[in-house]
Amino acid sequence: MEGYKGVTTMLYAGFCIETLELRNNNNMSASWRSQPNVLLVCLLLSTTGAVSEQFQLEPLNATVLHGSAVRFNATVQGAWKVMTWSVGGLMVTTVPDIGDIISFSEQFSARFCSSGDTSCVEFTIQNVTRSERGAVTCSVQGTYGSKTAQLYVQEGGTVNIMGGNVTVAQDEQVEFQCVSSKWFPIPTVSWTWNSEAVNSSLYNTTSMADGDFFNCTSVLKFQAVRDTQIECRATVETLASPQSSSVYLVVVPKPTDWTVLIAVVVSIGSFALLVLLIIGIIFCYKRRKEKKTKYEDEMSRRVRSQSQISTVHGAGQNQGQENTGYVPEGQTSVAPSELTDSGFFPANGSTFSEMPDVVNSTHTGNAYITVDKPAFRKHRHVTIV
Repeated sequence: MEGYKGVTTMLYAGFCIETLELRNNNNMSASWRSQPNVLLVCLLLSTTGAVSEQFQLEPLNATVLHGSAVRFNATVQGAWKVMTWSVGGLMVTTVPDIGDIISFSEQFSARFCSSGDTSCVEFTIQNVTRSERGAVTCSVQGTYGSKTAQLYVQEGGTVNIMGGNVTVAQDEQVEFQCVSSKWFPIPTVSWTWNSEAVNSSLYNTTSMADGDFFNCTSVLKFQAVRDTQIECRATVETLASPQSSSVYLVVVPKPTDWTVLIAVVVSIGSFALLVLLIIGIIFCYKRRKEKKTKYEDEMSRRVRSQSQISTVHGAGQNQGQENTGYVPEGQTSVAPSELTDSGFFPANGSTFSEMPDVVNSTHTGNAYITVDKPAFRKHRHVTIV
């Protein structure tokens, strides 16, 4: 330490000598007495450098987690009487070189780094909160002056993956949302699956101020392939290990896609139905045509038959058979001698004219023919077709 102080003093002295030499070269008539300002500045610089290096404060910047402890060390070369420590502009601890150390709160304390050595003092702040952040100043009475360090306090909040465990089908797009609340400063959020880091291109993180804290929302999207443990982590510089939340992704086998098969079956079925419909139409058309042809043939045959019948009627007489079972009106009995194989004959042997076998007629219908005989009247009922 003494060597370092000597080197610094020599540097200041060399700077002053070089300055005076430059001035003397410019004005040969100048002397030390004519340069009182330059000499005074050099003396002050040399003295200040020597004194300031006798007092050191470490560390000059400290970052701690809320609720933890922070320590600062002040090293003084030479004799001193009283040292004071201030946090945020308020004096909290007084350390005399001899006697008891006085602290205004149990949160603040001080002690000598080693027993019997007053050159090093350790100042401790327990259970640090964000109200203690800012300037931490150590002052040593006398010509030593004071030095200031900066204290930064961070706070870890909570991490939670919304929705819990998820079950999806294979190759389905899945989304997880992680919410980090009550952090200071903004935390660093990351994801892992099956303990492997997730590519940052797969998730997006946004932050928003909430009073003196920050809330973050991170959204992870990917395609489900297999069962996976998903973990969301949030951390700040002072955390020994990140805060985390984890869920499980359960992937079920993808159901068989019957779309193509159904489309093929429907196409084939539609084609077959169309073919059957066409065949049915052709068959019905042929049946109808055949029936129409048969009907026309039948009508032609009937017309020809009717024409032939009309021709026969016009050429000759209709022939018929004598009804031998006819009984004359008023006759209640017939003698055996009167009945022959061909009809009735009168008992007195009189003759009568018989109904000819063929009756000339061009009329259709029923006709009654009456033949008058001396013995009885005989009626014949003839039906002509």
